[in-house]
Amino acid sequence: MKKDYDLEKMKEIKNPYPKRKKKLIGINLSQEVIDYFKTLAEEAEIPYQKLIDLYLLDCVRNKKKPAIKWVA
Repeated sequence: MKKDYDLEKMKEIKNPYPKRKKKLIGINLSQEVIDYFKTLAEEAEIPYQKLIDLYLLDCVRNKKKPAIKWVA
């Protein structure tokens, strides 16, 4: 490893995985949902936000749709 680096000689490199880049958003979730995923995440030993992302990605890939029945 060098003692000093000349940063002026560095060239910008584009992200080779632009489709994998995640986007920061704000989403309102009920405390029950957060607690549920936090518990599952602890069992799986992964961050709960990653678990939610993986679950939603599975829904997208398998074209799952929510079963919602509105009661009048």
